[in-house]
Amino acid sequence: MQSYIVYLIRHGTIDETLRGRYIGSTDAHISEKGKAALHKISNTFGYPYPERIYSSPLSRCTETCSVIYPGREIKTVGNLAECNFGDWEGKSAAELSGDPLFAMWLQNSDKTPPPNGESGADFAARICKAFERTVKNIFDDHIKTSAIITHGGVIMTLLSVYGLPQAESYKWRMDNGYGFAVRITPSLWMRDKVMEVYDTVPFAPKAETNL
Repeated sequence: MQSYIVYLIRHGTIDETLRGRYIGSTDAHISEKGKAALHKISNTFGYPYPERIYSSPLSRCTETCSVIYPGREIKTVGNLAECNFGDWEGKSAAELSGDPLFAMWLQNSDKTPPPNGESGADFAARICKAFERTVKNIFDDHIKTSAIITHGGVIMTLLSVYGLPQAESYKWRMDNGYGFAVRITPSLWMRDKVMEVYDTVPFAPKAETNL
């Protein structure tokens, strides 16, 4: 039976001045260092070349697409954007340390949303719905290989929900510019909503053997 390959790739790094801050819905750009790192990854390993490219609409993802897949058409999926941290966008944990709601959020982010932001449960529901619609689009159009350029939090959550082997979201962490390759078999997807995580992206070089 036909299976479909999807590459889930995290965007390039953003400006270093934003590191350590909650940057979710904020439309940050990838930095010059981030672009250079993407070029280096591409030149060293090479990214897989998919038939179709999907992306979060945020600039750090669409710009990543332009670097690693120059000249390619991009289909943006609005609800595959990162979690909305509301009034905490752009702030660091140190700046929020005296806020009792922040302490509650750290204890249970699934049920406690930031002010004017999303709870973890709402975030997961949004991106899962968007991902399932994207998979349906892939099936309907018979796209054998596709890439989704999105955010670390999005990828980790999707893999914790649908990925095999099963693992908590924190175990699916990846560096910027890297990600995972998944294989989706329609019969398993329709029955159990699961997909096989079978490799990292870019693919690690194969070890040379002396025959």
